[in-house]
This record gives sequence, C-alpha cells and structure tokens, in this order.
Amino acid sequence: QVQLVESGGGLVQAGDSLRLSCAASGRTFSSFAMGWFRRAPGKEREFVAAISWNGGRTDYADSVKGRFTISRDNAKSTVYLRMNSLKPEDTAVYYCASVVRALAYSIYESNYDYWGQGTQVTVSS
Repeated sequence: QVQLVESGGGLVQAGDSLRLSCAASGRTFSSFAMGWFRRAPGKEREFVAAISWNGGRTDYADSVKGRFTISRDNAKSTVYLRMNSLKPEDTAVYYCASVVRALAYSIYESNYDYWGQGTQVTVSS
C-alpha cells in the first residue's frame, strides 16, 4: 500500500521561507512523477508544482513560479517543496501526490492516484 506523509508546514510571516517534505513508501518511488497541490480556504484544490520521475522536468503554477522549487531525492523516497518569499495568499493545506502510471508525467490532478494527508501552511501579513 502506498503511503505519502507530508511534513514541514507551519505558521510563518510574509517573506519567510518553508520547506515541505513528503516521504513515500509502498512502491518504487523513483519510477513515479510527483506533484504538490494546495487547497486554500473556500477554494478548490489547485496544482502547485510537479517533478518527473528522474527530476529532469519540473513545472510550476504561475502564482509560485520563481518562488517555489520542487526537488526529489530518490534514494530517500522523498519529494520536497522549497517555498521562498511566502505571501498570505499561499496559505493553504499542501498535499503531495504520486502520478498513476510509472514514468508518466502530469500537472493535472486527475492523473494522480495517491495523496498524502496534507500539511497546513499559514502565512501572516
């Protein structure tokens, strides 16, 4: 059974940085693209960033481009999201997810099948 466990969220001030981690277990992590999504209060879940199985491709939502960096360590079965210059509008529950098919790549939520429980990020102004 695949498990994804996020950590690293918290309460920070605008302009601060955080690094989220997502530890995976239950299947060959290095064969699957990973993504980060978020759900802000009163809004639908949205794409934040994705990284291919080997780290060779990454994509970002326009709202975080230049501020957030997704990376992965396949030896540790962990994907990271480094968030710099945080803004109050980044406040959300952040979820990591694993794409459905090995070696596939997607930025679309419907192509991800396993999800973590989420970690809260709150940015105060």
